[in-house]
Amino acid sequence: MLRKTTNNNNRGLNQGPPERCSFCGQTKRPAEMIAGLGRVSICIACVELCNQMLVRDKVKPHRKTFPKEALLKKIPIPLEIKAHLDKYVIGQDYAKKILAVAVNNHYKRILNPVPAHEVELEKSNVLLIGPTGCGKTLLARTLAKFLDVPLAIGDATTLTEAGYVGEDVENLLLRLIQAADYDLERAERGIIYIDEIDKIGRTHDNPSITRDVSGEGVQQGLLKMLEGTISNVPPQGGRKHPEQEYIKINTEHILFMAGGTFDGIEHIIGRRIGQKQIGFDSKQVSIDELQLGDILEHVEPEDLMEFGMIPEFIGRFPITCVVRPLTLAELTKVMTAPKNAIIRQYQEFFRMENAALEFTPPALEAIAKKALAKKTGARAIRAIIEELMLDIMFELPSIKGQKTYIISDKMVEGKEPIKLAALKEITPAKETA
Repeated sequence: MLRKTTNNNNRGLNQGPPERCSFCGQTKRPAEMIAGLGRVSICIACVELCNQMLVRDKVKPHRKTFPKEALLKKIPIPLEIKAHLDKYVIGQDYAKKILAVAVNNHYKRILNPVPAHEVELEKSNVLLIGPTGCGKTLLARTLAKFLDVPLAIGDATTLTEAGYVGEDVENLLLRLIQAADYDLERAERGIIYIDEIDKIGRTHDNPSITRDVSGEGVQQGLLKMLEGTISNVPPQGGRKHPEQEYIKINTEHILFMAGGTFDGIEHIIGRRIGQKQIGFDSKQVSIDELQLGDILEHVEPEDLMEFGMIPEFIGRFPITCVVRPLTLAELTKVMTAPKNAIIRQYQEFFRMENAALEFTPPALEAIAKKALAKKTGARAIRAIIEELMLDIMFELPSIKGQKTYIISDKMVEGKEPIKLAALKEITPAKETA
């Protein structure tokens, strides 16, 4: 039962004699106190502290514990890593080799610490450069799943400098801790992939009175985290405040991977290497997808600095990996070869409806040509097939009997209507006695 403080129409509320908190011992005004039975009172600051302790204790029981040997059972060799990536990612052989070696060296460094008098092994973060839809995020996700380590994927476009509207850089670490079920030892060996890293480039080259809080300010905030430090992470995310309790996590063994399209950097590289066809002259030839891949292979740190990245930030990514645009043949293979290929997914949907689905080779090529024209890589394939299969998927559950449907290139090109009646039905051959 709480006893009320003196309140006469809210007059004299702060004018009474100060009271002493029974918990912290400090004297407070009556308006800042909650009184109990007898002379027991508690101040608002102690109530807030108790609330933080309750939130912290509520999170702890949900944390999973992993045996130390399960954090990374064994270090896969680069050949094994590349072979696994081949099952999910089409093409990008050179990029896969770079990632396989980088990941293998990174976890060898963690699991085999050298004595103090021996050579000290430093962390090597990876920067992925390539156009959209070529597999940058898929490479990071597939790697983390194969290694059985927690993965956090963050978007650099939402990050701002500390104290401004947006997300602090420590929120990336919070996502990793959540992916590890709040097991800090497991989180400290995870992978963080920062997407759209090119969006935090400098917005201007000259000094200005306005702060670049979403560009250079974010790069400055990421420096210590990328190199390795003990970061204070708010357990509930959001902004920090002095009285808050933090989760301390060491980023020394966290592998950071960053990816971005760096749209326009090909012109910077072209000026440096003397490519005459690059520029804004109407007589010059525009860059096609294959030329773009060849030009990006020549990227150097000075090109990234001219693009808007600060030298200290580039130095934290010693490994630069170029992910090339997908060719027509690779886009065709993307639809059928990977384990999670879009055609395989639709064939599974048809199997659930007691039916079968086939795409002719010309139909696959027609879809790949459409995707290539959109210049969004493999992302365009799903949108094209979703639109193509809409009417079929709408009517399929209402059709009875076993059937096999064939999608032709004419249907893809819109020369034939996409209707069940227009699809060729194949009757299974009867077994002969």
